[in-house]
Amino acid sequence: MKVLWPLIILSFRIGTAYAATLEEWRGRTIYQVLTDRFARSDGSSTAACGVVDGLYCHGTWKGIIDKLDYIQGMNFDAIWISPVVAQLPQRTGDGEAYTGYWAQNLYSLNANFGSAEDLRALSDALHDRGMYLMLDIVVNHMGYAGVPSSVDYTILDPFNDERYFHPYCAINDNTNQTEVEVCWLGDTIVPLPDLRTEDEDVQDMLQRWISSMVSNYSIDGLRIDTAINVQPGFFPDFVNASGLFAMGETMMGDNLFVCRWARTIGSILNYPIYYPLIRAFSSAQGSINDLVKTIYTMRQNCDDPTTFGLFSENHDVERFAQYTNDTAQAKNLIAFTIMGDGIPIIYQGQEQHMAGGISPYINRTPLWATGYDTEAFLYKHIAKLVAARQHIVKTSEGYTRFATEVVYQDYHSFAMRKGKTGQQVITVLNNNGEDTSEFKLDIRGHDLESGTHVTELLSCTNTSVEASGILSVQMGSGQPKVYYPTHLLVDSGLCGMGKTATSNGDHSDDVMTTSTPTASKPAEPGHTRTALGVASHPTSGDAITTILACFAILMLVSSMC
Repeated sequence: MKVLWPLIILSFRIGTAYAATLEEWRGRTIYQVLTDRFARSDGSSTAACGVVDGLYCHGTWKGIIDKLDYIQGMNFDAIWISPVVAQLPQRTGDGEAYTGYWAQNLYSLNANFGSAEDLRALSDALHDRGMYLMLDIVVNHMGYAGVPSSVDYTILDPFNDERYFHPYCAINDNTNQTEVEVCWLGDTIVPLPDLRTEDEDVQDMLQRWISSMVSNYSIDGLRIDTAINVQPGFFPDFVNASGLFAMGETMMGDNLFVCRWARTIGSILNYPIYYPLIRAFSSAQGSINDLVKTIYTMRQNCDDPTTFGLFSENHDVERFAQYTNDTAQAKNLIAFTIMGDGIPIIYQGQEQHMAGGISPYINRTPLWATGYDTEAFLYKHIAKLVAARQHIVKTSEGYTRFATEVVYQDYHSFAMRKGKTGQQVITVLNNNGEDTSEFKLDIRGHDLESGTHVTELLSCTNTSVEASGILSVQMGSGQPKVYYPTHLLVDSGLCGMGKTATSNGDHSDDVMTTSTPTASKPAEPGHTRTALGVASHPTSGDAITTILACFAILMLVSSMC
């Protein structure tokens, strides 16, 4: 009878796993947690950390649990955490394995982050709050400390033999996809032996492993590291074995190329949008046109970009504040990230306007250095945007499946329309910066009827569509604007619209208000800007029709439990 107890316990955990689908993930907003650098178990906000040397700083899963109020204070309903499996244990010339991408044992956990009970407690704590857990995983490689020619494969579990790996070769040409897929990442200090993911036995072993991870820890979704280093054909069976929504990392800007992985995984991190997005908003001279063009070319080259992970910072790229300290440009960047097409992802510390480059990885400075400031202007800005998106998802039918239409564009500004007619959101963004004086934009093509009352959700001010059909948008201090039909805000809790609230007046202080910086000097006199016209990007018809994918749930219970 004792032999059966582990199976009974495991079966219970399987029954309570969320196994969230793509459609359920579409409405979520994800907060990315770099576990080692988010929160310590002792709650310290002053603990020293070897950031430059790439050392463990001792963030833990328990630390995350203790700071869930901080995350949920921004209204996030999902988190993505670092890989959890056991890593190479020693300090190397490249630092330590604090990020979780140098695995040596897939069936043990990284003790630096906590125990199996701690990880289950984190999963349970999230689910108790109605939040999802996305797990970062690696299927491309393992990790080893030593020269590539002398790897001791016997210490790698379960791939404990050289036959599971490609022969060593360095990646010298990132445009040669064969080389990218079969050669090794890493260097001669910490080489990353490349798994033969084309082999059936390796595929079977990885499928059994991910099935056990999902069932043991009630995982809801996957982020797959270095997916572009694995042949696309590997992923359908692997994702099916997990029973989960998955999102792959493909760090290239060529959307026609990387969307091959989107088709077999189900989703990718939207690097093709990331690069022009940063260029557009990091300077008043940034190209809005390049960003708009990319929005439309992705629609032409990819099946459904609304399923992709939309981000503007992560642990592998420079912080936005490394490019510019302008607070208005940061607000516009984040507004696009949360209101654009896809599943929004905010990287820890972005809400604190943290700076940091990637050589060394100062962009991974511990969050506790900020004191978890819930009064930070971007913390409040993100909280309002995420709350707005959550309400829009509930009240605008099929919102997450509608593709953005750009209905206005000039050299510094553009307006996006997203959603079903009558329930659409109009987001107006610009890269002018915080020192810009007031000007007016006349927006057409939004499909709102004349006389429609709309509320700007960041300032909580109201206006109406003019008889001519123009939505007149007053811009100032470089701030972004998000408009939604006022009658759809009833009972939302946004802008004072509770059960007994009216739609009149300015309720900018009612819900998670973000302070608006005052321009120190006017950059130009107030005026009305003129749209550039529609020739700057391809015309588009109706919103993309999405082929909804449902992943079959495959939960394997090992008889060895």
